[in-house]
Amino acid sequence: MSDSSTPFSLAGQSDVRHHLHPYTQLRQLEKEGPLVIVRGEGVQVFDENGKAYIEGMAGLWCASLGFSEQRLADAASRQMATLPYYHSFSGKVPGPVTALVEAMIRWAPVPMARVLFANSGSESNDTAFKLVHYYNNARGRPQKKKIIARNKAYHGVTVAAASMSGIATMHQHFDLPIPGVVRVSCPHLYQYGLPGENETQFVDRLAQELEDTILREGPETVAAFIAEPVQGAGGVIIPPPGYFASVQAILKKYDILFLVDEVITGFGRLGQAFGTQVFDLKPDMITVAKMLTSAYVPMSALYLTDEIYQTIADTSAAVGVFGHGYTYSGHPLACAVALETLRIYEADDTIAHVQQVSPRLQQGLRKFATHPLVGEVRGLGLIAALELADDPARRKPFGVQHGVGAYFVTRAQAHGLIVRVLAGDVIAFSPPLIITEAEIDMLLERVQLALNDTLAWVKTWR
Repeated sequence: MSDSSTPFSLAGQSDVRHHLHPYTQLRQLEKEGPLVIVRGEGVQVFDENGKAYIEGMAGLWCASLGFSEQRLADAASRQMATLPYYHSFSGKVPGPVTALVEAMIRWAPVPMARVLFANSGSESNDTAFKLVHYYNNARGRPQKKKIIARNKAYHGVTVAAASMSGIATMHQHFDLPIPGVVRVSCPHLYQYGLPGENETQFVDRLAQELEDTILREGPETVAAFIAEPVQGAGGVIIPPPGYFASVQAILKKYDILFLVDEVITGFGRLGQAFGTQVFDLKPDMITVAKMLTSAYVPMSALYLTDEIYQTIADTSAAVGVFGHGYTYSGHPLACAVALETLRIYEADDTIAHVQQVSPRLQQGLRKFATHPLVGEVRGLGLIAALELADDPARRKPFGVQHGVGAYFVTRAQAHGLIVRVLAGDVIAFSPPLIITEAEIDMLLERVQLALNDTLAWVKTWR
């Protein structure tokens, strides 16, 4: 028993009676209990019993510098001792904000004029949604408000961000999506290609669908298109060549803003600083989070072009105030950690390291392409997925009732590897950017063991 005066104790930490766990099957958790992680070291985390795991997801796509970067802890400590909190409202600003904004403008993949801070990718995407409305109202286009989003998109869990997301479980029983969000197809040939359709034909069909959707809704009512460069939680979906070029031509034709969600892909995940550079995107707004602080402190940001900023500034002057912001926008602790994170990326040449080691991950996973349970292997940089299939040759998925992907994840965990199953028995990989080739080899060995276990299990009921 812990002393009653002790505010926190590791004793009894597996008790889940009072914690409502996000993105969890709650009744199952009540029976099985959680995996309690108590410390981290490099790319590994350790549970309450001392067992080590390679964190193959960097937490939630986010702990880019691993779980024990002392330079970030030191930066946080220095800031806590200097100015633990101040706000950015009413013309005030905590000191680290200025330095971070200048650093982020230098990092911007295309010219951007302003940065607006928040606390999560959800909040920044929600802010983008609001600013699309603000911008078009300011320009005298009150009907131009609809936002086109894609099936299997993930943009966060606030009301607007969840509505822009295209995952059914985020909408069911929440009375979402809200009006004003229009859905188009996901650019995943493996799942959504027609029989005999090649990549070029698939891209042409999706481009035609986008234009037809705009014309059906009325171009005067469509304000923006939002997309992740690589769709993360929707299944690690890599767009086919030519997809974004076709999309951007249509957006330009109908004067539609392009919102690029770089919450997962920003700051090196794909082997370049941003997915915007990888796919030659020309966004009007960019949202970032996760790897901005290596997830050590919650923080996100929204980049704005000068044209959007000037419109907002003029209108706020007429209204008297720009009526948006968060108590913790530009929190000095988060700014200090973000600044140090960007310095580490530069000093350690983290992106070059990703370019060096990512072929080891991608090529190693592609060796499983002929495994009898694997339908597709896909990835780019240090993000990847194995899509499990009942009949890979026919792209036939397992029935959801079998829980094959979930079983794989439990077996991987038993072998000391944490990965994540996404809808459709997709196994996602997104390790810390600091992972070495030797650690990638260990990760791949554990994937092989989990696949072997899963195949043996499937054979017992197939």
